[in-house]
Amino acid sequence: MKHGSRMISSAILILILTWMTIPATLSAGDSGRRVAIALHGGAGTILKKNMTPEKENAYREKLTEALQAGYQVLLQGGSSLDAVQAAIVILEDSPLFNAGKGAVFTNAGTNELDASIMDGKTLNAGAVAAVKRVKNPIKLARTVMEKSWHVLLSGAGAETFAKEQGLELVDPKYFYTERRWQSLQRALEQEKKKRQMRKSEITPETQDDFKFGTVGVTALDQAGNLAAGTSTGGLTNKRFGRIGDSPIIGAGTYANNATCAVSGTGQGEYFIRLNIAHDISAMMEYKGLSVQDAAQQVIAKLTHLGGEGGVIAMDRHGNVAMPFNTAGMYRAYIDADGKPVVKIYREESH
Repeated sequence: MKHGSRMISSAILILILTWMTIPATLSAGDSGRRVAIALHGGAGTILKKNMTPEKENAYREKLTEALQAGYQVLLQGGSSLDAVQAAIVILEDSPLFNAGKGAVFTNAGTNELDASIMDGKTLNAGAVAAVKRVKNPIKLARTVMEKSWHVLLSGAGAETFAKEQGLELVDPKYFYTERRWQSLQRALEQEKKKRQMRKSEITPETQDDFKFGTVGVTALDQAGNLAAGTSTGGLTNKRFGRIGDSPIIGAGTYANNATCAVSGTGQGEYFIRLNIAHDISAMMEYKGLSVQDAAQQVIAKLTHLGGEGGVIAMDRHGNVAMPFNTAGMYRAYIDADGKPVVKIYREESH
């Protein structure tokens, strides 16, 4: 009888784990192979009470646009790398997110951008950090991966490489947005007064200061290959020259066909210290955990250390986990019926 009870308990556990993992897969093209895509637009203090209907709709529409762009690439037989890049470019070009056009300002009043991309089939990766004139850092990250023998280029060297490769460079003024500038002014004022604003004092005007708007995408293509990419402007009022987790392979981005593809968003210093993205893959590989369990356990470590943020993680079957420990996280995926699912707040189920 005890043996029977254990079997029943195991069955219940399997059902629970299956329910907790998002089945973001579907048949694609004539191959019959399943494809999947998921993305995030940042985690942080994202509260419905501070969001106007118009602003919420704008976020949902842009997330859907990026999701569909990457999804169409996959349906047409394109690679997971192509899908990741296509989706991130749309998010980089939008002032809504802390990447590309909507990047936050450093304490020196500049915009310094980071990005990375990784191929789960070959474990090749490319990344750039602290670039100021590259319109789409994710394109440069991929070019570093495919056109050089390096993984990470930064600053002026990265921009010189971008110019050599014919990528679009812009005047640094292109990245200026008024709301990000005002976020910096508020952060500088807080720093000047040497006090930390309490969460209870957050207003619609200050909520952006408490949001980590990094963008990221994970994808699975018809060939069964995973890829992940991440792009960010970093943290408001960061020291100029600061580099976070987004361009660090294994911290903010990781992809391995044997396990999963991961992109993170949050306080980069913690993601680097915990090697968040690779840790999820390692727990799947070495402990045999599901993508959901591995991702949740790693975010629990982040919480224990005092860090904030979240991840999107996709396994080789297209199952997606999206745990986070903040008030909200912009996130989206394509469900098993091919429909886009977009969520923002914590109270929306994962």
